[in-house]
Amino acid sequence: MTAIADAGPEVPRKTSKLPLIVGLVLAIAGAGGGFVAVGAGLLGGPATDEGQGEEAVSDHASDDGHSAADASAVAFIPLEPLVISLQGPQQYLRFTAQIEVPQEAQGAVTAILPRIVDVLNGYLRAVDAAELADPAALMRLRSQMLRRIQVVAGPENVRDLLIMEFVLN
Repeated sequence: MTAIADAGPEVPRKTSKLPLIVGLVLAIAGAGGGFVAVGAGLLGGPATDEGQGEEAVSDHASDDGHSAADASAVAFIPLEPLVISLQGPQQYLRFTAQIEVPQEAQGAVTAILPRIVDVLNGYLRAVDAAELADPAALMRLRSQMLRRIQVVAGPENVRDLLIMEFVLN
């Protein structure tokens, strides 16, 4: 008679935790390197000028590309408030803005203000009321209106459009 030896339950093999540890170390090193790279200005834009005083801030251009030194060479021309009846049941848009122009172009732009108001009035009447309710619509509308004003007055004569009031009721 031959006896068959029972090996018993199988013992699971131990898996190595080395790949998990190496992955964790590499992830931490990558996150730290990314943090340092962004802080140093290598990724995501220029580094901040902390500790360099007010001189460093005034030498840089603002978000729209105009330096702080140009701030005294601009004029703001207010537009008369527009009340526009929108398509739909008794909806109105109240719009007030100012145009930023170089001081030397102030007279030329002021002379054609009726044409600028006409262009804005025509554009805003054509915009759908549902589009105006979108929170992101103001930025799109602002860029469209600025482009139309620059076509009428000349791109060198108009720097920016500042929206002072944009109320839908």
